[in-house]
Amino acid sequence: MLTLALPWLLLLLPLPLLLRKKQQQQQAKLGGHLYLPGSDIEAQSIPNKVQSSSTKGYWLVWVLLVLAVARPLWMGEPIELPSKGRDLMLSVDLSGSMQIEDMVIDGKVTDRFTLIQHVISQFIERRKGDRIGLILFADHAYLQSPLTQDRRTVAQYLNEAEIGLVGRQTAIGEAIALGVKRFDQVENSNRVLILLTDGSNNAGSISPEQATDIAAKRGITIYTVGVGAEVMERRTLFGKERVNPSMDLDETQLKQIAEKTGGSYFRARNTEELERIYQEIDKLEPISREQLSYRPQSELFYWPLGLALLLTIFKSLGQLSVFSNKSNQPSRGR
Repeated sequence: MLTLALPWLLLLLPLPLLLRKKQQQQQAKLGGHLYLPGSDIEAQSIPNKVQSSSTKGYWLVWVLLVLAVARPLWMGEPIELPSKGRDLMLSVDLSGSMQIEDMVIDGKVTDRFTLIQHVISQFIERRKGDRIGLILFADHAYLQSPLTQDRRTVAQYLNEAEIGLVGRQTAIGEAIALGVKRFDQVENSNRVLILLTDGSNNAGSISPEQATDIAAKRGITIYTVGVGAEVMERRTLFGKERVNPSMDLDETQLKQIAEKTGGSYFRARNTEELERIYQEIDKLEPISREQLSYRPQSELFYWPLGLALLLTIFKSLGQLSVFSNKSNQPSRGR
């Protein structure tokens, strides 16, 4: 169905008529003809047919411009959104240690955050009917996306995030507290927070214990995910050395957070372990919501705008041609 986003702007259509009428009244008061400065060519010397054609052309340009500004839209058929789903808030660690390259994707060594982006993007794609939110945290926690069924946008925000974007440390307490705050604004919800980190809390204005107590009282279930391999080989002057790149990961604290809120703790040493969270989330009973629908729409303003531009160009070329022909005519003797 064709419609206009701003139909009231069509009231601008008679504006040129009003301006023209006012101009004619002023000319009548002044009297005489209008001459072009520095020449003997009168404005009235332009042939009437040319003036009439030009006026009609500019009228059409004006109508097309007003139509473009009114934003014509093509509305598609209504699409019903899923009436059942879960509310999942993702809290993703962006601290400096997330750039340690101790993970593997398709046989290639990569950093921890790239693994999270890869797996969680697939996770988001599978969550049809669920509402997904995204929190990014390091020195502090920031809401990147509220709960929404627009999974594509949430995945895009995650893929565009960068290590160090919000600092270099790890504010786990703030990440939980911000999730609690966002769920306070939602009624009839599963209230599930998925926290992914590779370190321990060393920043923020609230401790993980305080935030977890509040989350438990508000009925929020927290699933914690510890990211990082247990063994990594690195080259030294004396050959290869095996080290534990996850020494800073506080698994005890993450387990306590999950247990206190009725969730589970997962250790993500590789892609397969991180994907285990799919099965746990799928076990959650979806919550019934009010049936909603939306109508997809496509912008069409560029059609009248393009036509107006073309007409303006053609009219300008036509007027240049008229004046050029008139100037080439032989002048009459006086």
